[in-house]
Amino acid sequence: MFGTTKAFSGFSVDDIDAARKFYGETLGIRVSEQNGLLTLHIAGDRDILVYPKPDHTPATYTILNFPVDDIEAAVDELSGRGVRFERYEHLEADEKGIFRGGGPLIAWFTDPAGNVLSVLQESGKET
Repeated sequence: MFGTTKAFSGFSVDDIDAARKFYGETLGIRVSEQNGLLTLHIAGDRDILVYPKPDHTPATYTILNFPVDDIEAAVDELSGRGVRFERYEHLEADEKGIFRGGGPLIAWFTDPAGNVLSVLQESGKET
């Protein structure tokens, strides 16, 4: 039934202006806004809807993963843009916030609304 539909994902934030600035300026994603809704235009023609929700609760899981070729460079670049990387008690990260304990190299951070995002480097591309 939906095998050929161009489904899209979405998530909520508590402040569309802060989201536009973060996703557009800090992360460098092309964004557009219409009728109070923000659209993230990512590679692969898979737009993501960001909508305001007054009683927003941040997602407790990773809502967006950004694959990168070089996680060290990505973390350094984002850190230079003011992004702080999260640390979780059960997942020991290095001094930059990169988890190297199995699976892809990954570093988590949050958007201004507290939603969890990550940069990850595919396995086989060790730094």
